[in-house]
Amino acid sequence: MRMPGCPGRRACFVLAVLASCLLTQSAAPEADRAERFYLKAGWAIQSSANVPQTGEILSTAGFKPDGWHPARIPSTVVAALVADKTYPDPDFSKNLRAIPGTSYPIGVNFWDLPMPADSPFRASWWYRTEFHLPAEYDGRTIWLHFHGINYRANIWLNGHKIADANEVAGTYRRYEFNVTPLLLPGHANALAVEIFAQTEKDLGVNFQDWNPAPPDKDMGLWDDVYLTASGAVSLRYPQVTTHFPDASLKRADLTVVAELHNASQQPVTAVVDGTIEELRFSQSVGLAPGETRSVRFEPQEFPQLSVRDPKLWWPAPLGPQNLHALSLRVSSNGEVSDEQSVRFGIREFTSELTDKGYRLFRVNGEKILIRGGGWAQDMLLRPSQERLEAQIRYVRGMGLNTIRLEGQLETDDFFELTDKEGILVMPGWVCCTFWQQWEKWQPADLPIAVESLRSQSLRLRSHPSVFVWLNGSDVPPTEKVEQAYINVLKETAWPNPYLSSASATPTALTGPSGVKMSGPYDYVPPSYWLLDTWRYGGAYGFNTETSPGQAIPPVESLRQMIPAEHLWPIDDFWNYHAGSESFQNLDHYNQAMNAMYGAPTGLEDYVTKSQAMAYDGERAMFEAYARNKYDSTGVIQWMLNNAWPSLIWHLYDYYLQPAGGYFGTRKACEPLHVQYSYDDRSVAVVNSFYREFSGLTVTAKLYDFNLHEEFSRQVPLSVGPDSVQRALTLSALPSSPAAEVYFLKLALQNSAGEMLSSNFYWLPSHDAALAWRDTVFFSDSETSIYTLVSSYDDLTELNRLPKVRLAASAVAQNEKEGAAVRVQLQNRSAHLAFQIHLGICRKGEKKEVLPVLWDDNYVELMPGESRTLTARFLSPESRGDNLELVVDGWNIEPARVEVRAEPAAGKASARSVHSVEENP
Repeated sequence: MRMPGCPGRRACFVLAVLASCLLTQSAAPEADRAERFYLKAGWAIQSSANVPQTGEILSTAGFKPDGWHPARIPSTVVAALVADKTYPDPDFSKNLRAIPGTSYPIGVNFWDLPMPADSPFRASWWYRTEFHLPAEYDGRTIWLHFHGINYRANIWLNGHKIADANEVAGTYRRYEFNVTPLLLPGHANALAVEIFAQTEKDLGVNFQDWNPAPPDKDMGLWDDVYLTASGAVSLRYPQVTTHFPDASLKRADLTVVAELHNASQQPVTAVVDGTIEELRFSQSVGLAPGETRSVRFEPQEFPQLSVRDPKLWWPAPLGPQNLHALSLRVSSNGEVSDEQSVRFGIREFTSELTDKGYRLFRVNGEKILIRGGGWAQDMLLRPSQERLEAQIRYVRGMGLNTIRLEGQLETDDFFELTDKEGILVMPGWVCCTFWQQWEKWQPADLPIAVESLRSQSLRLRSHPSVFVWLNGSDVPPTEKVEQAYINVLKETAWPNPYLSSASATPTALTGPSGVKMSGPYDYVPPSYWLLDTWRYGGAYGFNTETSPGQAIPPVESLRQMIPAEHLWPIDDFWNYHAGSESFQNLDHYNQAMNAMYGAPTGLEDYVTKSQAMAYDGERAMFEAYARNKYDSTGVIQWMLNNAWPSLIWHLYDYYLQPAGGYFGTRKACEPLHVQYSYDDRSVAVVNSFYREFSGLTVTAKLYDFNLHEEFSRQVPLSVGPDSVQRALTLSALPSSPAAEVYFLKLALQNSAGEMLSSNFYWLPSHDAALAWRDTVFFSDSETSIYTLVSSYDDLTELNRLPKVRLAASAVAQNEKEGAAVRVQLQNRSAHLAFQIHLGICRKGEKKEVLPVLWDDNYVELMPGESRTLTARFLSPESRGDNLELVVDGWNIEPARVEVRAEPAAGKASARSVHSVEENP
């Protein structure tokens, strides 16, 4: 039978190509992007309920998808329907509930429920496009790649099914198909993909209690679709691993690995040639028909791969992020068949258990304190390179060194950015749902899980930023599943440590994990992290997810997510943008605010107090883990960001607005930092660099509420590499009834008097009393939600701070990567200026220009004190023209100041805190 629209000579290849598809639908390649032919534009989608035609017809060139919805890939179904205005913006108000199929109860996890009977996403949906092949593909073996299908799919090309939903299943699997005989050079080719949404019994994507779920459960082509061409032998997943034979780091032994596949029906002798800059290496490999195998170049056999004085890759800011290029080329019969390249870093990660059983990681032989946040993709999995770049810069700007991916195994763009910026990534499988319901798995589920891991291991193994893999989250897998996962990691030459889970539960195969997932997730006072030394989320061990609680965005962000008539008081529209399950409201957080800072008088007061709570809470958590290193070995803030506009857990909000939590984190995570300890009232200097600092001076000054000096001391000190040095201890805070709040001002200076670190605390005269026995836990879990407080810190006296008007000026300079604005502030009053917030807006607008990197914000100024602060816009389109500086804060008279433009030759990068260079 002739294929529709295809010359008869191709028909004889149909059975062969279908067999080849089944043999090669393993994970898709980490291909050189310059060689990819992307299928992004020109797609249309429609529900199968509205499509009477079969896949054979839909995948025929010339079919007219009349009445279908336009789509650009990657895109889920609902994302496309939102983009073409079929549905309203789901991020605003309760619009998500207006989309058909969103009838599940508010606050429950929809991923665990079946699709409602009346849901338009209960039926499959078709994705369809047409394309012409590049002329240079003629005569080559052509591969069709899918980087992300959620969840199952039937795939049709030019009237022929190349895979069905039994073979294509799994959100995190990657696929490639040899489609050479089915393609029509010089003619239109038609591709149709019928996609089925994940069910409550599938190993799919999941947001858990972070945010609601979209009604389609993110069904669709959520990552790239593209074509590549090769000869008979294809080359995939180039990788370079590093081992240092000794601690000097003067020699790096490199091992090069890649995967070869012979798509022909004849045995082939392939020659693989490799280059790493000036290094050259080559070997021959025999491949049977249809065979896939790894090729390895090891330094024992190829001594040129033992590199002297290598340029290393380090996490920021501990050293440079040197990236090198590996290029591999495979030839057969004297002709180049395929070639790939990859950028890699010369680095080695190891892990061990300390004498207390805590998981400790090392990079290039050096200990490293892991400080990070939990990542969330956009709720509709909408890709945005600009958002990715801004968020990775935010992570680095905060001084965090790690992002945890609990599921949410992002696109390749994400990992390329983390490699470039030096941000570590700890990926692994998602918690809860079907991923952890092993007792419910059917025989077909384990193969899907195994192939999902194979896809991810092969594509992630080459990235220097990826340093560990977690086979489970809240609990480890069963022994059978864990063994299957370990086998895959070994088969794919996974070069990094792996853990059974993110919890403390040991397993028979790998023993203790050395990490804990003990909470808390809701508000706790700043002293909690140092006072808990034995049971919960305190600063000891490695806490893989924890948080000081909710994160209320600034007012202008709230206006973008909550209708004006519901902005105040707090109601169910607010709660809808809180979490789900145990986090459906803000009650506990608000009770803490009322007790500590006083009941808010309105929306602005509520937001102002929220920023102070977030700043103080995040700073305290990260500082506690830093002071206790390496009794503490890691902490992951739950979470870093949000999948939709939310009131919970972020360090910057959905609109990329950095606020109190961001700047409290940034303060705590300075690589050379002076800080206060809530448990013993000591002042310590934390050095994260792998070098000593000498000739330092620590100054501590304690003031009562009226700014009378109660304590003052200056101490010279040196601090060793990657260490903590206690400088002094404050005497007990005075118990005068005249003052309930005290202010502590810390400074760290070098021998030239330059400010290396500064810090400012507002301290109660009586510390909070925690009711440890009244800790609230998740049901049937040892993970705490929060610990009750029998008496809170009394900080209500802060409401009596007199209003302060600041003197402010600002100058903008346009630079290649975006404008920079230098702000000068001075407090000419006799009163403390507390929690000063700065923002840059367009004239006449209220929303700040975002994304933006401030070197500091939410700062304090004593009487007569001045500071210079700098903001850098991250978008090249954000110019320094037509701008105004907004100055407000806790007790600050709001003001708007025109930003004066300055010629590009001027300097706009002055900083009030001296920059410490990255570790060489």
